[in-house]
Amino acid sequence: MKAASAPVATRSFDLMALALAAVLALHAPHLPWWLTASLAPLLALRWWLRRRHQGRVPAWLKLPLLAALLLAIVIWYGNIFGQAPGAALAVGLLVLKLLETESARDARVGMSFACFTLMAALLFDQSMVTTAAVALGLLPPLAALRSLEPGRRVPARFWRELLPGAGLLVAALPLALAAFLLVPRLDSPLWGGASNTDQRTGLSDRMTPADYTHLLVDDSPAMRVSFDGAPPARGLRYFRAYVMGYYDGYSWTRYRRSPRPPAPLEAAAGIRYHISLEPTSQHMLPTLDVPLAAPADATLLHDRVLLAAKPVNRLTDYTLASATHYTLEPQLADSPARWLQLPAGFNPRALALGQQWHERYGNHPMAIVRAALDLFHDGGFRYTLSPAPLGRNAMDDFLFDTHDGFCEHYSSAFTVLMRAAGIPARVVTGYQGGYWNAMGRYLLVRNSDAHAWSEVWIAGRGWVRVDPTAAVRPQRINEGAAAAVPGQLPWYQAGWLQSVRNHWDIVNRWWNQSVNGFNALRQRGLLQPFGIRKIDTATLTTLLAAACVLSMLAGLAWVWRRRAGDDPVRAALRVIERKLAHVGVVRAKGEGPRDFLQRAADALPTQHETLVKLMHLYLELRYANTEPAAESLRALRRATREFRGRRMIK
Repeated sequence: MKAASAPVATRSFDLMALALAAVLALHAPHLPWWLTASLAPLLALRWWLRRRHQGRVPAWLKLPLLAALLLAIVIWYGNIFGQAPGAALAVGLLVLKLLETESARDARVGMSFACFTLMAALLFDQSMVTTAAVALGLLPPLAALRSLEPGRRVPARFWRELLPGAGLLVAALPLALAAFLLVPRLDSPLWGGASNTDQRTGLSDRMTPADYTHLLVDDSPAMRVSFDGAPPARGLRYFRAYVMGYYDGYSWTRYRRSPRPPAPLEAAAGIRYHISLEPTSQHMLPTLDVPLAAPADATLLHDRVLLAAKPVNRLTDYTLASATHYTLEPQLADSPARWLQLPAGFNPRALALGQQWHERYGNHPMAIVRAALDLFHDGGFRYTLSPAPLGRNAMDDFLFDTHDGFCEHYSSAFTVLMRAAGIPARVVTGYQGGYWNAMGRYLLVRNSDAHAWSEVWIAGRGWVRVDPTAAVRPQRINEGAAAAVPGQLPWYQAGWLQSVRNHWDIVNRWWNQSVNGFNALRQRGLLQPFGIRKIDTATLTTLLAAACVLSMLAGLAWVWRRRAGDDPVRAALRVIERKLAHVGVVRAKGEGPRDFLQRAADALPTQHETLVKLMHLYLELRYANTEPAAESLRALRRATREFRGRRMIK
């Protein structure tokens, strides 16, 4: 039977199943839940059945499964082309491939494609943990490919199958590092699109109360901010993202207008800082409070919102200056009616309360603001991430019935009350707070720090920030988002765990800056420490070729040294020769090892069986494998050590 069509051994099949389990686990975070829930039991069932009897799954079952996979992906994604549907299709086809894998040829094809699919996981997430997981995930398919070598002795322990692959990965690190540093970088990916079509979008330019719940429980980093001087106080750490003025009774959205110059700003001084923003797939660039000017490749809108020229599809760094004490637009450029707009037929009780305040306090807008804040502080309101559902008159339900909500509810209700009282107002969304990492000297802002507040326009003072959430739950502003909701996940909010997570982020920041942030610009300045100000593509190619040649020479030197050294198989044969010489069986000049050992076995009948076993073991290690297995070498050494030549008594 040909080696390519020989049936796959049980150990090899186990390694293949483990490899596909690693593929499925690495892609599970971005696969549809139903696909993972379907493929995992199918993989486990195929492995369980294969351990009981060999045989392919019949075609009448495979073909419907293949058709169902294609149909489900088309229905879910709309097509089979693109990063996310392509990954889902690849993982599904790999698992289905295992249903028909019974020959070495099929196994090699499947494991080669499994290695490619594992690497494709880096298109979705390039974090250090994912990169390490992909490297470890390569061990099972490499072990499976190695187990398919003919004549190979199977190790007694399963985990020993993974050791040679680990050695190969370690040996490949120097060349991989050279390729990382010297392969010419492109300014955009080869596939010409976002690095992750399912990327977390975070904040959006539309806000509906209860929309941000998924963000407020998401502890992944949103951005990291470093300051030229001391960081601003906790109460000043407001990062502006979107300004929303249009309200339809349900949601707040931005006004769409032709570009206008930024609103006038009077500020004594600004804070200079640097932001490293995680991918969002949006144009929005968060800024500390009110930015003074726009950085390169960005536009500062009239409401001092900063938009990038291109969507943020990868880690993005920008530097700018902002004011935390200022007067923004002291003379309102738009008609006040624009910022007093309220839809007809919604929230009659909230409108009536605002009108009462207007009649009571007249032209004293700050008195109306204080009345609203007192209402939130003393009116039995509660900060919670699990508010009761709201009806058509959402703000009426919240203000007069449920009293439960988080920042979106409070900023939306406050803005409605201000407009009803005749005060121009708008909603601002972004981030507030963050953890100051003293060791790394940067502010870590997580998605759970997403926040919404209000701005009211006061004649002569311009737009003034008012955060009604602070009136209900001041801990949200003074102690951060983790302290805003008491009693929720106390173990997760433990001080020691928070400290470990925040210090671990220093490592993640280094990875983002040194690895993910290693772009074409940084590559061109790679040799600046050696006095070379800038290198071009030709120089990079030359250096890469030199690194490859050095790696090849190092590999050849290692092989030469190993061959020049004492071959363990030949050494074992010499030991046997010495022991046989003591009993009068001497190897003749030019006599091959097979003939010699066979002659010795015939000359020593009492040890015939032992010498024949030694002969077969030696021949297998010498000629049946390109690389003797460690377990087989140990068996040969043990048998050689235990062999004792005994003279025949005549």
